[in-house]
Amino acid sequence: MGRADGDDRLWLIGFADDFLKVSKKNPKGLNGRIKLIFEVGIATVAVVWVMMITRDPLSTSIAIPFFKQVLINIGWFFIPFAVFIIVGAGNSVNLTDGLDGLAIVPVMIAAGCYALISYLVGNAVFSAYLQIPSVPGAGEMAVFCGALTGAGLGFLWFNAPPARVFMGDTGSLSLGGALGMVAVITKHEIVLGIIGGLFVLETVSVIVQVTSYKLTGKRVFRMAPLHHHFEKKGWAEPTIVIRFWIIASVLALIGLSTLKLR
Repeated sequence: MGRADGDDRLWLIGFADDFLKVSKKNPKGLNGRIKLIFEVGIATVAVVWVMMITRDPLSTSIAIPFFKQVLINIGWFFIPFAVFIIVGAGNSVNLTDGLDGLAIVPVMIAAGCYALISYLVGNAVFSAYLQIPSVPGAGEMAVFCGALTGAGLGFLWFNAPPARVFMGDTGSLSLGGALGMVAVITKHEIVLGIIGGLFVLETVSVIVQVTSYKLTGKRVFRMAPLHHHFEKKGWAEPTIVIRFWIIASVLALIGLSTLKLR
């Protein structure tokens, strides 16, 4: 199966956004629509490449968690589905990156989980025993995920409160996109919504807030994304961060349980 280089090129978009904000003193950064178009374009190229090197019917199929060897072949609709996973993951991590240390630990937890998933789906014996789709070559992604986890540990050393180094869009888009791409390669796209459930909650809080305000003129949360809501309620920043880490850990365990509960 090989590499996940295509998704990591999302860092180029994040870098452009950070460059405009920092060097050009442009607080808005890269135009939102242009940013999204480039993200979708890069993700589409990566997904098509993965489909070309993946055997049928896996190349265009979705695996359903908690069910034994259930694959739903959606044909070319797999492209927009996978692109949504990659772009959504990248932007979800970006939204979560609002407090010191908040995003990187859930990313490390998710990467650690996918290191295990990658190894299992890439091993014919273990995948047959667990009755999960076998993806030849996907075991190599375990090395990538391990490197992602190790790099996250090094970053956390300097990103722990009070942070001296920040990931910015350059880091958050590439890290989230990497997780999304690994999920696509290992045929565990839906499981990413469980393991990365914290990112989903943060994103949903923004969608709910914006939708509610546009339709009714009222805000559901004091501020979005969700971690800012608890800040406004008076929670200390370390309390929010550590409790969100706990939530991410619990969700990761639930996600991993899908490997056996079938």
